[in-house]
Amino acid sequence: MLGARLRRRWSAALLGGGLALGVLLAGCAGDSARERGGADRGKVSATPGVKPERPNIVYVLTDDLSWDLVDHMPNVKRLRQRGMTFSNYFVADTLCCPSRATILTGKYPHNTGVLTNDPPLGGFEVFRDKGNEQSTFATALQGAGYRTALMGKYLNGYEPTNEQGASRTHVPPGWTEWQVTGLGYGNYNYNLNGNGALTYYGRAPQDYLTSVITAKGVDFINRSSDADQPFLLTMSTFTPHAPATPAPQDARSFPHLRAPRTPGFNEPDIGDKPGWLRKYPRLKPRHIRAIDAAFRERVRAVQSIDRMIGALEQAVQAKGQGGQTYFVFNSDNGYHLGQHRLVEGKLTAYDTDVRVPLIVAGPGVRAGQTETRFAQNTDICPTFQELAGLTPPNEVDGRSLAPLLLGKRVPNWRTTAYIEHKGPNYASDDPDLPQKHGGNPPTYKAVRTASELYVEYENGDREYYDRARDPWELGNMWNQTPAARKAELHSLVTSYSTCRGANCRDL
Repeated sequence: MLGARLRRRWSAALLGGGLALGVLLAGCAGDSARERGGADRGKVSATPGVKPERPNIVYVLTDDLSWDLVDHMPNVKRLRQRGMTFSNYFVADTLCCPSRATILTGKYPHNTGVLTNDPPLGGFEVFRDKGNEQSTFATALQGAGYRTALMGKYLNGYEPTNEQGASRTHVPPGWTEWQVTGLGYGNYNYNLNGNGALTYYGRAPQDYLTSVITAKGVDFINRSSDADQPFLLTMSTFTPHAPATPAPQDARSFPHLRAPRTPGFNEPDIGDKPGWLRKYPRLKPRHIRAIDAAFRERVRAVQSIDRMIGALEQAVQAKGQGGQTYFVFNSDNGYHLGQHRLVEGKLTAYDTDVRVPLIVAGPGVRAGQTETRFAQNTDICPTFQELAGLTPPNEVDGRSLAPLLLGKRVPNWRTTAYIEHKGPNYASDDPDLPQKHGGNPPTYKAVRTASELYVEYENGDREYYDRARDPWELGNMWNQTPAARKAELHSLVTSYSTCRGANCRDL
């Protein structure tokens, strides 16, 4: 039985906003992968359920882009209309570096060894030193004859000094072209590593990073098409990560926009929340004004991403590659702005932070479809691999989404998503360090089902939400949860936390 407080919250939730959705496409890598397709590119096909043998993949990976921004991105909305949206796509960790390590490898953070943004538990150096760079979707597709490119952001700490044991111009294996910087959060004043040579970009309007890599991405599409080679283009933006700097032409747009006032916004009663959250006071008017200003900046900033998608689509069409190319739109994690009394941040297990856009359009994908089966960022690597005609290696933790994209019957699909997060271990200059009241939970492990969220904190706190009746995760029902269900959820979290490869996929 829900208490009176939860019933009131649920009534308010029924009056709240709708559910935004997204669509993804992915592919993975590994030395054990073998190519199924031949040397020929394969015939162009737009027939639902049929894909070319070696299609192109354009992957737009954004930083901190939450679902509430998609309504302000017309090209992304058009992408949804002509493709598939995964409405239950979750990240395995809401921190940038662990999430991107999982995307590249198809492995949960406890298997990549990348648990934070900084050494000794995370960051670029840990990713490299644990051998992860040798087995990514890039190494797999390049080995299968693809031209591969990464443009924009790689991993936190990528621009190391000599004292940290690596050259500033390191280019990882698997990438034919490399146009990457480690300090592009402001979109100005950065060094771009172009295939091993550094070029400085300053404060001029033409130096805006998202615009710079857009032009380079279009050029890569043109040259790859002219060379008659299949290509994988990964456009990895720093936008809309704080400070969410918009392009010059967008700096004054959306002047009256406010952050969405969902039922959980400035939550009035958090007495049932875990100890780390109960200490937060209600947001004051100045906090809410700052939240609204931050939301406007985020909406302004993503306009450059939206234009990027339009420019890349136009380039593909101009080269006659439209029926040969998958477009994938995705984010490394979500973002909260005012929910549960939290200002800007992303480190919780709530849906604001863990459920993000994944949108895929391309040959064989039925237009305007929403896929409700669960997907995770562990699935991107094996998906890209299978789309390229390869067999994903057994050591990946995720499953290829290609059968779902192509409308094939898939028995025994997963019904849960796993999230793991290492608590505070931040360097003072970590751009992901939450500001005051931003949300800084201790270490936790969590499981999301179609109707539940269960969170296990290292300090003994627990959260359980019946999302069928409480989709905004307002009423923690842990004390009312039957003992048998508590035991089942704890067992599931324990199994996930040590799983590898097929054991993860079977869960």
